[in-house]
Amino acid sequence: MRVPVYVATLVATLFGVSATTTENAYKNRYSQWMASSIISREQGVMTGLGGSSEALQAGFVQKAFTALSTYYPNSAATYEQYIQKSALSTTLFLSNASHNALSYPMDRLSNGNALLALSPTKVPSPYRATADALRLSIALNPRNSENGLWYYVYPYWSYLDGMYSLGPFYSLYTLTTSPRSSSTTAAALDDMVYQFELLWDHTHNSSTGLLTHGYDALRKAVWADPKTGASPYVWGRSLGWYTMALLDTIEILDKEKAPSKYKTVLLQKFRALIPAVIKTVDPKTGGWWQIVDQAGRKGNYIESSATAMFSYSLLKGVRLGYLPSGLAPTAVKLGIRAQKLLTDTFVVKEANGTLSYNGTVAVCSLNSTASFEYYVGQPILYNSILGSAAYVLASLEVERLG
Repeated sequence: MRVPVYVATLVATLFGVSATTTENAYKNRYSQWMASSIISREQGVMTGLGGSSEALQAGFVQKAFTALSTYYPNSAATYEQYIQKSALSTTLFLSNASHNALSYPMDRLSNGNALLALSPTKVPSPYRATADALRLSIALNPRNSENGLWYYVYPYWSYLDGMYSLGPFYSLYTLTTSPRSSSTTAAALDDMVYQFELLWDHTHNSSTGLLTHGYDALRKAVWADPKTGASPYVWGRSLGWYTMALLDTIEILDKEKAPSKYKTVLLQKFRALIPAVIKTVDPKTGGWWQIVDQAGRKGNYIESSATAMFSYSLLKGVRLGYLPSGLAPTAVKLGIRAQKLLTDTFVVKEANGTLSYNGTVAVCSLNSTASFEYYVGQPILYNSILGSAAYVLASLEVERLG
């Protein structure tokens, strides 16, 4: 793909190279370097010892490596082999919808796309059986009085986080498994879009354009807004999950030629959300804050997983044509700048030749006070896959520009 002139100019400005040597600026291919480091640490393989986020870690690695295998075909075999290893590990823990899959948050569904790719036909296999179990787990997942999916075991609480896993898998499974004209297909796609809308309706702040972490349908949580049930703060990574969910689900709806009405609804939300995200970027660093709309508040800090997610969303949104042309130059500039910040500040070159990743906050839960002090007081993790896999995706988008 020909690189637009404004992209080459931005690269030249930010990296100190001429437009004609843009390609040389990307010779390091940080996406691949970080991916090889993830493999060396054997991250993204379920062991049953990694807690409730282990299924998400596996699914996120699979999604990042799938993108790499597509863009770097010469290395595809390496990534595909690791995707298979990761996906196979999940079959031990997610293959029974009611017995074990539902013991994980909705994030478990992030593994579904790789499982489907590894079982392109309905021939019985551990991959297909687990993909089917994950689909069944959506039907068995508890719901609130508005038919909104609970994120986890917390009664009647729904999180932005789960949409990254639900949207793409629910869409892909439905469009590749059910007859297009069936009422079952329409009902599933309607439900998928409805889950996005329900979270938006409860958590959207009309003055900032941003979404808070989640909501309590009963309005009984200590943090719940008495009218909407919304939690009070915009946590960067949860907003990142939702933003990527919109983008990646739209892409699947496009590829699978779903009825246009589904794409239209999600695309409207993506185009409404991105300008709000852009407004909250830190002008000094080019990153995003742990609590997105509390810039500079004591205790707040630039967080590396959310920054990577927004970089990816901005750049991929432009590449796929999902953002208005007038917004594209700004989105590209900010996406590139954010990835450069991550590379310069949070990527650590180890003595053994691998890359490590810093500045990623531990899991933040609404099973808490959900106060500002809670969010900024959670530990910062070294080599969290939730940060490094997001960095792989952001870096790949930058590399695509070269």
